[in-house]
Amino acid sequence: MSSIFGKFLRASTFGESHGPAVGVVLEGVPAGLALDIARIQSELDRRRPGSSEFVSARREPDQVEVLSGLAGGKTLGSPIALLVRNRDARSADYQELAEVFRPGQADYTYFRKYGLPPQPGGGRASGRETVGRVAAGAVAKILLAPEGIDIFAYTVQIGQVKARQVDRAFAEKNPLRCADPSAAAAMAQEVKEVQEAGDSVGGVVEVCAQNVPAGLGDPVFDKLDAALGGAMLSIGGVKGVEVGDGFAVAGRRGSQNNDQMNSRGFLSNRCGGILGGISTGQPILLRLAVKPTPSIAVEQSTIDLEGKERSLRIKGRHDPCLCPRIAPVAEAMAALVLADAWLALKALKRG
Repeated sequence: MSSIFGKFLRASTFGESHGPAVGVVLEGVPAGLALDIARIQSELDRRRPGSSEFVSARREPDQVEVLSGLAGGKTLGSPIALLVRNRDARSADYQELAEVFRPGQADYTYFRKYGLPPQPGGGRASGRETVGRVAAGAVAKILLAPEGIDIFAYTVQIGQVKARQVDRAFAEKNPLRCADPSAAAAMAQEVKEVQEAGDSVGGVVEVCAQNVPAGLGDPVFDKLDAALGGAMLSIGGVKGVEVGDGFAVAGRRGSQNNDQMNSRGFLSNRCGGILGGISTGQPILLRLAVKPTPSIAVEQSTIDLEGKERSLRIKGRHDPCLCPRIAPVAEAMAALVLADAWLALKALKRG
């Protein structure tokens, strides 16, 4: 079961939704980096459940513990182990689901691959696994900060409600991470309606990385957009990724789509900051299609471990919309990819 991400900066996440703890071991961080634990905790606080009426009511403090790799506030160059203990798992909520496959979840595919019955809370397939990603991404952000690289994500669509502008400061304060103040109320109403119906709703999260230097990424099979796309699709609930203008380019001519240049640089950024798999120096822009949360209280049909037809309503604490909590995870994955590419470029220049 693959749990390791990256080449020069390697993150290995561990733990299950209802196990004792979750976390990450991070290798490849250079020695001497000042590591602000409060910054790591701040990123985890942005992801944690129980933070608003629009996310799971599971009450987890998500307090990070540093087990290794740090002394006097600076990295040692050795593996950094970050641990977050699970405090509010309720396995009893899943007793009725122990022998049935929840529609839209990984229960069936894990069973077919590993022979494992459904695990409480989804086990490794749970969104709880992303705690380790966010902790590692926080370290990657700290590593990238001296280069001026700034990564942020926000919600641009929930259901049929779309944002028309991006206000980063507003998104950070909004419980749905809505980027558009004029769309916030409609997005909130959309989520409230599905909550009341015992249902869920999907959306779109946008990720922007600013001040990324030109030259990150490698042709042919290690293209930066391929790495970012793979990283985003590894997040549970993400079913599609666009880079730059994405699928809109399919309806254009080359004369309409090319990012022309003059002596001052690019005149547009339809490519989303990446050409030939290498960063252009412009902002990198990604959009993620996020599916509706599969765990819903609406009655659904399924089968059990013996293949018999069953019907079920899923109880417990679940997010009515995944977008607000996927945003910080997407930032973390982008940071890990960019930090890995930056370390690779440094190694190349050293020869």
